[in-house]
Amino acid sequence: MILITLSETTTYRPRRTGERKRKSVRGCICGPDLAVIALKVLQKGEQDVAGLTDSPKPRRLGPKRANNIRAAFMLKKKYDVCKYVVRRELKKGDKTFFKAPKVQRLITEKRIRRKIVDKRTKIENWKRSKENAVAYEKLLSKYLKEKKAAHKKEVAADLAKKQATKAAATTAAKK
Repeated sequence: MILITLSETTTYRPRRTGERKRKSVRGCICGPDLAVIALKVLQKGEQDVAGLTDSPKPRRLGPKRANNIRAAFMLKKKYDVCKYVVRRELKKGDKTFFKAPKVQRLITEKRIRRKIVDKRTKIENWKRSKENAVAYEKLLSKYLKEKKAAHKKEVAADLAKKQATKAAATTAAKK
């Protein structure tokens, strides 16, 4: 069966809003050509399914993220999360080792220090760029004033030259 699927379906994730696509779906028909079927046990029957419901299987790994560990053990922010990490027991010969995951998103003194340093450098860069902008504006205004003054001088010189030639022409015309 071919359906025009929208965003609500599980078999298709549209990349744009309102995007639709024809997808081939099977519906509820199971056959020998299926390699994998994803199922979920909703209700336990009279007898146990061998290897599935006959033995309890706890989670192999515990949470790794700091906030998830806090949520699992109901810890407050002030408690050290590293003490509550779920450790795995490993046996090598007659010795036993315990492996623990690295706690992610852990706020340490180093991280706080880095944050402060980053903030300080941002503020310093902002101040420096502001000072540079002010210095550049001063330099630009000075340059423009000099250019304006030079232009005025040049215009005045041209005007004087024109007046001198005009005066010379009028005196020559009078003679």
